[in-house]
Amino acid sequence: MSKIGFVGMGNMAQAVAAGIIYSGKIDGTEVYAYAPTKEKLEANAKKIGFTPAPTVKALVKVSDIVVIACKPYQINDVLMEIKNDLKGKALVSVAAGWVYETYHEILGDDVRIQCIMPNTPAMVGEGVILFEKDNSLNEDERIEIKDLFSSLGMVEELPTHLMQIGGAISGCGPAFMDMIMEAYGDAAVKYGIPRQLAYRIVSQTMLGSAKLQQDTGSHPGLLKDQVCSPNGTTIRGVAVLEEKGLRSACISSIDEIMKVKR
Repeated sequence: MSKIGFVGMGNMAQAVAAGIIYSGKIDGTEVYAYAPTKEKLEANAKKIGFTPAPTVKALVKVSDIVVIACKPYQINDVLMEIKNDLKGKALVSVAAGWVYETYHEILGDDVRIQCIMPNTPAMVGEGVILFEKDNSLNEDERIEIKDLFSSLGMVEELPTHLMQIGGAISGCGPAFMDMIMEAYGDAAVKYGIPRQLAYRIVSQTMLGSAKLQQDTGSHPGLLKDQVCSPNGTTIRGVAVLEEKGLRSACISSIDEIMKVKR
């Protein structure tokens, strides 16, 4: 198994590093990370189990696969610092808005490139990991990297022009699902259920509903209809959600994200 190094250790990198290590597919001693805040890096290393690197150049030197996980606006400066050190290595990017062609223009053919978009549920093995179809990995590397990330959840390929919308749904989606869980948790608390129990009930309801759709392949509308009895309680709640514009609000949230130019 190749050694993997993370440039940046923010929330997304933590989720991916933790998911990879916890899956058992790669030992923590083979996972490295560099971030400019030493104290935070070392604290995360103890929590997750990776090995901190003293400099970004040292990280690249010991890594076979380099994961670019810093902020998108920082990437140009980082690449200028490590461009020569990256020659002959595989680069995996998890940065929003950066695609294969952008990296290729800077690094040329000396670096093998794959852009992906993971999300935070990868930390518990239930993530969505989107792979851009355009890439320059060799076949063995692509198989290895896909296998590695498959331990974090569902791996899907998308053409470049669909990576932004795919990332909007899967990358931003967890925050929206969390808001829904919090809202229904508040409703449960309002009527007397203790807070932590309320969250357990709501989160399991969301998890179970998602798994039912995945396992059956049924249209979500059909599954909704199966819960709605004539003149029953559920259809009354559904009617209120329609009246308040739930569908429109969900679609509009994605419309707002898609306005951002990457």
